[in-house]
Amino acid sequence: MLRRLMIGAALVGTLLAAAGANAEQFVSVGDYEIHYSAVNSSFLTPEVAQANNLQRSANRGLVNVSVRERQDDGSTRPVNASVQGHVSGLTGVQESLSFRTVHDGDATYHLAPFTMREDESMRFELSVRYDRNAAPEPVNFIQRFYIDR
Repeated sequence: MLRRLMIGAALVGTLLAAAGANAEQFVSVGDYEIHYSAVNSSFLTPEVAQANNLQRSANRGLVNVSVRERQDDGSTRPVNASVQGHVSGLTGVQESLSFRTVHDGDATYHLAPFTMREDESMRFELSVRYDRNAAPEPVNFIQRFYIDR
């Protein structure tokens, strides 16, 4: 149990550090915040990658989406969401993203691996459903990756 908690804490720390390196990226929709980031999977430690069944590779990336609902007291709470989408490069070839949910204490992450293309701007087009009574929210962003060799 302690090992799992330590690995979970390492995942949270890695994802927060990577998101911080790209600056805080989020969209506010009413009382909800949709946070998103995309990083090279080599940022993950081998232990975190193995514990979460994620592949570490110089040409593999990881999209992270988390949704938080603002509370009356100013705090936020994690929200389960359904995330779908795809990523494409300059060539226009699309790769579908297969998201899975990771719960870790007071955090919920929706993670999807993707193939990075060297020095190419990549367009992420996501659809985030955080409320089953509302239409999904589109979240789109472009990011360039450099592959460490």
